[in-house]
Amino acid sequence: MPHFTIEYSANLDARVDMADLVEVVRKAAVETGIFPLGGIRVRAVRCEHFAIGDGNPDFAFLDMVLRLGEGRDLQTRKAAGEHIFRALSAYLDPVSAKGKLALSFDMQINDKETSWKRNNIHEALKTEAAHG
Repeated sequence: MPHFTIEYSANLDARVDMADLVEVVRKAAVETGIFPLGGIRVRAVRCEHFAIGDGNPDFAFLDMVLRLGEGRDLQTRKAAGEHIFRALSAYLDPVSAKGKLALSFDMQINDKETSWKRNNIHEALKTEAAHG
């Protein structure tokens, strides 16, 4: 882990390159230095049906949730979260300047007793690093 899930209103498709946005989040997560590279996942899910505020169809939202495993203290999590949110916000500043956008980011800690995983990407990255 970390796993980032981004839900966004469909009306952002014309204003945001989601492939670029997920890369911005991935790079910011790497820059924190606290997450295993092989565990980082960033996914964006388009919400075709949405209603915001008074129902104005021009209003948009982007909500990001980060799920991560236990073991990092609050100060470390806050610093990482602030770094990632700054990068996301900076990327979306031009969108906010041209229209109404609700942006949110929440971090959730998974309980290791009720979280199961299989991942062979970590080993592949170690092998790649060892062999250049």
